[in-house]
Amino acid sequence: MPMKIDSVIARQRVDDLDAAIPFYERLTGRTADRFAFAAVQLASVGPFLLFSGPDEAVQRVAGVSATLTVADLAEAVDEAVAAGATVVMPAQPTPNGHRAVLRHPHGGVYEYVGP
Repeated sequence: MPMKIDSVIARQRVDDLDAAIPFYERLTGRTADRFAFAAVQLASVGPFLLFSGPDEAVQRVAGVSATLTVADLAEAVDEAVAAGATVVMPAQPTPNGHRAVLRHPHGGVYEYVGP
């Protein structure tokens, strides 16, 4: 059976994370979950991933179109590669699970996140 994408998380760079969070909390009715990755400050608020930091640091985060959550990361990567995607970054642990970054055959770059 083909993989299933459980959800899509929109990514948004913001100049001031503290100033942006209240808007997204009100919009979604959810409380932000803040964390850091490298030199980037991030906040997960419902279907949004907000991030802020120095230009050099955020390039790694900003180059990805969206985050796709999946139940089985290895299976998702294998199926995407079999369908024509290429691995930009192999699976590795992160603060919110494991992630891999893939370039889809039509040019989009996506982060796949799973347990």
